[in-house]
Amino acid sequence: MASLWRRVLERLARGAVSAADAEAKIARDRLHDAIEAIPEGVVFLDAEGRYILWNRRYAEIYHRSADLFRPGARLIDTLREGVRRGDYPAAIGREEAWLAEREAMLLAGAGERHEQKLADGRWLMIEDRRTSEGGSIGLRVDITDMKGQAEALAQALARAEAANRAKSEFLSDMSHALRTPLNGVSGLAQALEGTTLDAAQQALVGDIRASAAELERLVHGLLDYGEASQAKEAPALNSGSGTAQLRVLVADDNPTNRKVIELMLTAAGARPTCVEDGAQALEAWRSGAYDVVLMDLRMPVMDGLSAIRAIREAEAGSGRPRTPVIVLSANTSPQDLRESAAAGADDHIGKPIQADALVAALGSARAA
Repeated sequence: MASLWRRVLERLARGAVSAADAEAKIARDRLHDAIEAIPEGVVFLDAEGRYILWNRRYAEIYHRSADLFRPGARLIDTLREGVRRGDYPAAIGREEAWLAEREAMLLAGAGERHEQKLADGRWLMIEDRRTSEGGSIGLRVDITDMKGQAEALAQALARAEAANRAKSEFLSDMSHALRTPLNGVSGLAQALEGTTLDAAQQALVGDIRASAAELERLVHGLLDYGEASQAKEAPALNSGSGTAQLRVLVADDNPTNRKVIELMLTAAGARPTCVEDGAQALEAWRSGAYDVVLMDLRMPVMDGLSAIRAIREAEAGSGRPRTPVIVLSANTSPQDLRESAAAGADDHIGKPIQADALVAALGSARAA
């Protein structure tokens, strides 16, 4: 009887084991199918960093190393062989350091994402996380297309920025090219208007002034869509108000502009000294005592901004009193104004220059 019960118990035990084995196999198969269904590369490692399980996509991604994959093999050893084969461009020339960094990431398992480039040109996003048993699960995502799109976007943005810079430079060039001769026409007409003229001559000068004003309006209309003019308009003042006996250094490379400014300053009672570029302006400022400096921006040898910065640096180093500097320029965009102020200018007047605006600026500079 005892032997009968023993046989019955043995059969039940074998059946239980068989059922457990069957259930375990079903669970393993389901896990395998689930992992294979994941479209990205997945790998499971034990606590020692040895392969346990990986899906087909993982093997496809690392096809140059797939022959090394086997349960129990260490992933770091696979990486070491991959480095020897030249699979990882980032490791070239620093192989041991690269392997140490990669192993540290595996051991940390903090889920920190980083990019990895393969020898065939593909890019991967890599993420490794620790499991509750002390092992790790790794995810490998092919981001080659995303990298290509990002690069294309960056190139498009660079082209757009280059086009915007080209537009700004074109507008700046156009502003200078149009407003510089316009300044001469308008300024000379103003100077002529202040001389003794008969009625017919006064009418002709009036026509010139009116035509110059219309041309100025057209120039502003042409450039305003990309260059917000900030030229300061001052209230009308009597000539010479606050400018008599004023010593003014004028720097402008255009002879007509120098003549116009000289006529305006002389009529206001000031004493102008004219130079042709920033270097001459700096030399003249160092050797003379001037109450105000009028500085063009675009000049050969040394531009106006460089000359202003050099004057401010020299003042700071010598303890010399600050000389007011007023920029007179055909470039009047917000960026131009910011650059003038940053260089150390006290004011910025746009061309064509109006005599009253210049006199007012000189008066304000003298008062300051």
